[in-house]
Amino acid sequence: MAILAGLVAVLSALLAAALRRLLRILRRPTPAAGFFHPYTNDGGGGERVLWCAVRAVQELRPGLPCAVFTGDADASPEGLAERALDRFGVRLLGPPQVVHLNKRKWIEASTYPHFTMIGQSLGSVYLAWEALTNFTPQFYFDTSGYAFTYPLARLFGCKVISYTHYPTISSDMVGRVKQRSSMYNNNSRIAGSIWLSRCKILYYTMFSWLYGLVGSCAHLVMVNSSWTKSHIVNIWKIPERTKRVYPPCDTSALQMLPLERSTTPPVLISVAQFRPEKAHGLQLEAFALALTRLDPHFPKPKLQFVGSCRNKEDLERLQKLKDRAFELHIDELVEFHKDISYMELVQLLGGAIAGLHSMTDEHFGIVVVEYMAAGAIPIAHKSAGPMMDIVLDEDGHQTGFLASKKEEFADAIIKVLSMSQQERQEMAAASRKRAQRFSGQRFHEDFTEAVQPILLPREA
Repeated sequence: MAILAGLVAVLSALLAAALRRLLRILRRPTPAAGFFHPYTNDGGGGERVLWCAVRAVQELRPGLPCAVFTGDADASPEGLAERALDRFGVRLLGPPQVVHLNKRKWIEASTYPHFTMIGQSLGSVYLAWEALTNFTPQFYFDTSGYAFTYPLARLFGCKVISYTHYPTISSDMVGRVKQRSSMYNNNSRIAGSIWLSRCKILYYTMFSWLYGLVGSCAHLVMVNSSWTKSHIVNIWKIPERTKRVYPPCDTSALQMLPLERSTTPPVLISVAQFRPEKAHGLQLEAFALALTRLDPHFPKPKLQFVGSCRNKEDLERLQKLKDRAFELHIDELVEFHKDISYMELVQLLGGAIAGLHSMTDEHFGIVVVEYMAAGAIPIAHKSAGPMMDIVLDEDGHQTGFLASKKEEFADAIIKVLSMSQQERQEMAAASRKRAQRFSGQRFHEDFTEAVQPILLPREA
């Protein structure tokens, strides 16, 4: 068996070397930076990282063309540059080239009702093949977390640079399956069966091994928090190539908003893409519960949901939220704002006294920082980034609230609503000061420092 395994290993190495040589003969990488970001209209923190990264590369290597691999059919160089400025306030030095992808359906979760993670991961390889055969950049940036594309990019001769927002799989995910906890990535049927749970643990274990193998192919890995870094180092095992680079939180406009704001009525805000892991339903239920506990004479608060939809499933999820608000008889107190501009978002944040966040194990939590900078007291999920890095005391003063259950979120909502104006402003001031620790300028500096050894040619 040992001899057979050795022969297989040798043959695999020879085949890989032959394929690599063939690809280099057929196509040499173009001196350019290519950003693999199939969804350039998601409107979230990941898209902000994309545009800030493009801007940083343009400043570091002014003569180096930048291209974006996107599955958005209507994307154009000028349109993407305008979107970066309008939605995120990022002014690119020049419009990026656009490489259109026609096979994005292979990374859609809906394509894989079962074994979604491995399906999407293998689908990303197929999509990356389409991308790299159309345009092969010297520097391949993955800003969306498709680690299974890294070996392919290396075969094409690219330098692989990753900005990883969160691990596709983590020990926390495996732990929840072992505990048979029902969540968006572990449905109740599996959670209720010992046998199915054991099968899923085996599936997760095998996937984790593969994930570590492909992730280790990156020349440079940047992660957005200490929580993400601990998981990535544990799985990919390349600590010497792993750097922590906090995501860009451009809060300059938010910092200018007055801390004093109207409470007639008091407004709560929730900013997040309408994805299942964002747990909007939990916020809606907690808001409804808080309303039942308020004094009848207290002004009825409003809850504003602000976010974007990537696809049909997100639109359906948004409609379900609207239907649920109607069922709870709170539809007159709940507003939905879809795909709004950055300036409209700033205006809404300036009128909110608190911001809701309910995603479990949010890798960092840019939106929580934005709440704090805007003067909206954060009520965030008690896990990962918000708990470990963001919603911490500042100079001995509380900066917000952490919760994990519906009742805890409702309690925190009532506490904020019950504060006097002075108490709210004092906590909001401490929260704003805390947010200053994270900035777009810091991202620019740390990102540039990390990629400079790869992007800049060595001096003779």
